[in-house]
Amino acid sequence: MRRRLPWLVWAPTILLVLLGTVGLTVTTWSGPADLAWAIAFGLLGLASASTGAVVASRIPHNAVGWILLALGAGVGWLFAPEAYAELSRVREAGPLPGAQWAAWVGSWAGVPVIFGLTTFLFLLFPTGRLPSRRWRWAGWFVAVCITLATVAVALAPDEIDTGYDNPVTPAGEGAELVRWLLDITDLLALPVLVTAAAALVVRLRRSRGVERQQLKWFTYAALIAGVGLGGGSAIPAGSAADAAFLAGLLAVAGLPVAAGLAILRYRLYDIDVVINRTLVYGALTVTLGTAYLGSVLLLQLVLRPVTQGSGLAVAVSTLAVAGLFRPVRSRIQAGVDRRFFRRRYDAARTLAAFGVRLRHELDLQALAADLRNVVHDTMQPTHVSLWLRTDDRNDSRTTHQ
Repeated sequence: MRRRLPWLVWAPTILLVLLGTVGLTVTTWSGPADLAWAIAFGLLGLASASTGAVVASRIPHNAVGWILLALGAGVGWLFAPEAYAELSRVREAGPLPGAQWAAWVGSWAGVPVIFGLTTFLFLLFPTGRLPSRRWRWAGWFVAVCITLATVAVALAPDEIDTGYDNPVTPAGEGAELVRWLLDITDLLALPVLVTAAAALVVRLRRSRGVERQQLKWFTYAALIAGVGLGGGSAIPAGSAADAAFLAGLLAVAGLPVAAGLAILRYRLYDIDVVINRTLVYGALTVTLGTAYLGSVLLLQLVLRPVTQGSGLAVAVSTLAVAGLFRPVRSRIQAGVDRRFFRRRYDAARTLAAFGVRLRHELDLQALAADLRNVVHDTMQPTHVSLWLRTDDRNDSRTTHQ
């Protein structure tokens, strides 16, 4: 029954996410940006629920699967009441019963769902337990802060975002106490996030083998999300900022998928290749984009008297950047390998040096010793044996190291 329970929760969760995101988008439509938000949060809910159901059904003792499943259900619980409240304000639908309470639920549900569950995901990934017993204080600290923040937002005396009055807000001194609690919890948000990030960093530094690869998958997705959301906030408003922010939202939606793949150990060791390609092509895009813009501006300034506004500068810059693609990529690849993948870089240099010596070495014994050294340096085995076949089929030699 415990293995079937995640799927019993998954089915209504998927329906709730779809109804909530689609309904809220239709009732509050103001432009294409709303569609991007709906897609991003819809993917987050669907990916979290589906990944959580798979992990919880296969590894029920790991809390990460249940957190992901709760995150997916929480996204549906967050958007479905808001969509219902917005639908009640549509003239054709008319006032709907309980719309004010639905708007109230949607106003505070995001704190425990988006903020709380994501924080605990950072604290408990990948084992489902805290890094050590010494981190119990961190778990209680996060739980208390999230509870206080949820209560403060739920009792906030201000008007709910959807235009409804808060039905449970206190009056008089109670309202002042709630405002004070809101200010305190706003200040505690950063320490909570720092605590969660510190737990992930501690795990990564202490981890070895499989757990280290699991943390690489999760940290990679988290960094992509952070860079996208941070870039969207830092870049001046425009298409570039919108694209960066959308990429960050999509990366957030990919976070539960990365967590599920890591826990289930599916293609676990491919993360090194993914990270390598991301570093290389990210740096390559920035380098070539900067070179292209710089060359266009420079050539337009130099050739303006000759070209008189024609597209010659753009054409020349495009051809120049196309010619730079391969050599620049090779340089960046070598730099990334040398800085972040040193073992692979040293192994490639060792094999290249051995290939040069191989063309000039004639002594078989010296070649055999050199080959054993290369295998030992690049693959680092505990034992090396080299079998040499001579002209006589009944005669062979084996050398050891």
